[in-house]
Amino acid sequence: MATKPSMYNSNVYKKPLALFSQKPMTGFYRDGYCRVGPEDKGNHAVAAVVTDEFLDFSASRGNDLRTVGLTGGCKWCLCTSRWKEAMEARKDDKDPVVPKVFLHATDESALGSVGMDDLKKFAAEGEAGNSSTTPQTPSSKPGAAIKEH
Repeated sequence: MATKPSMYNSNVYKKPLALFSQKPMTGFYRDGYCRVGPEDKGNHAVAAVVTDEFLDFSASRGNDLRTVGLTGGCKWCLCTSRWKEAMEARKDDKDPVVPKVFLHATDESALGSVGMDDLKKFAAEGEAGNSSTTPQTPSSKPGAAIKEH
């Protein structure tokens, strides 16, 4: 695929885009980055940890991510529009239908459809208040564990 290398993509903090997941290998270009290029019409920019509730929601909209082997707890680069749909469909801010976001690994192109305040509201623990170039490691607290699938 002809596209720019990930080093030229920026995250929502306008810093170099962080590697998100190689297990499972995610990203539109299947290189572990949630980078967006001209071929990516779905804008797979949002680096998130999917929940079972989100997987059900996505399947109800015609995109069953379980068919590619995802289960709740997997890291995946989501289409910005689908993440936004889940956010808008939530019952409240604690509704697990909205996957937690890793801002350092979310491509800045997501900001064309979703506001930074919304991304921060649903940021993974330790991500919302840290705009350094260092991606945050999820804590060992319940609900913050990440399953590398």
